[in-house]
Amino acid sequence: MTENLTLLKLLADETRLRIINILAEGDSYVELIATKLELTPATVCYHLKKMEAAGMVNCSRAQFYIIYSLNSDIFDRPLRDLLITGDTTADKEAAYEREVISTFFKYGRLTRLPAQRKKQEIVLKEISRRFERGRDYPEPEVNAIIEQVFDDYCTVRREMIGCGLMTRRAVKGSFDVYRLV
Repeated sequence: MTENLTLLKLLADETRLRIINILAEGDSYVELIATKLELTPATVCYHLKKMEAAGMVNCSRAQFYIIYSLNSDIFDRPLRDLLITGDTTADKEAAYEREVISTFFKYGRLTRLPAQRKKQEIVLKEISRRFERGRDYPEPEVNAIIEQVFDDYCTVRREMIGCGLMTRRAVKGSFDVYRLV
């Protein structure tokens, strides 16, 4: 969806449409396109870089020039394919979860606990994947598992219980026992 939206936004610019028309005639380079459009090479280069980042154009080096060509894979697709998203709510939620995890985890460790509750639950669910369902864990083992990810294991443990991801049962004369829900 985001990819299609980016392409449509790029196509909504008159200068980019004019560049596409020139490239539809054949491969070209910045200076020649700039001359044909009566624009500065810097302006043409700016637009081509955006188009290249979106995959609309390809570039290759030929001696002193960078040659641009249209990406036929994109321009051979029917417009309907750009308009139909196909994204489901589940896809959007999964993408949001991936984004949250990549924001708060670096090199497998939690950098900080999010303040926003929804993001915090996503992070806590990610940590809970390190535990087996249906198994009792003594408190020192829970602490050690969480500490591999985040130093403040007490806060994470408490929040996991508060979210309903984990239960705690007191055992007389021993450590509390925790279980993933």
